[in-house]
Amino acid sequence: MPLWLAADPLMLASKSASRRAVLESAGIPIDIEPADVDEREIEARAGFDDPGRVAALLAREKASAVSAKHPQRMVLGADQTLALGKRRFSKAPDRAVAREQVAALRGNVHTLNSALAVMRGGAVLFETVDAAHLTMRNFSDAFLDSYLDAVGDRVLSSVGGYQLEGMGIQLFERVEGDHFTVLGLPLLPLLGWLRQAGLLAT
Repeated sequence: MPLWLAADPLMLASKSASRRAVLESAGIPIDIEPADVDEREIEARAGFDDPGRVAALLAREKASAVSAKHPQRMVLGADQTLALGKRRFSKAPDRAVAREQVAALRGNVHTLNSALAVMRGGAVLFETVDAAHLTMRNFSDAFLDSYLDAVGDRVLSSVGGYQLEGMGIQLFERVEGDHFTVLGLPLLPLLGWLRQAGLLAT
């Protein structure tokens, strides 16, 4: 008996390599179609700045955009926000901004909110948000520059300028929360729902 019971793969509305790897490693077959949405415009239109609610809204909007194109498919949208107190971070556009962001996180505890939404035919079938709290150690400026040199353009691909599954782990002294939430996808709640929905073997 196969693990995945649906006729079609799950459609992932994201180009995130880490989300793709998480799903594939868990045995979930996926098709990828990144959502074409303006995240900053969606956030501005929302009129609220609670990081968890913002992550949930962006996940729904991404799933909705792809679901509109493929109404018969099960579509997964996901997003992640990073907050340091009342300051929210977005992906850095260049190394200088990335350096400033990592320097601001240094020596502090920040929160990652990871959200997902599953839709079919424009209807939300399942959604969840989870949070993790990460303590970045108080490293030197010299280490920061060495880190940026080592990771190169990858510093621009994730909010906060790090991938915990890679060299970014060297920035931290403590991580509190689910590993998959840190990677940007609350996987265990998703797997639980997929089983309840009869899409995964039990």
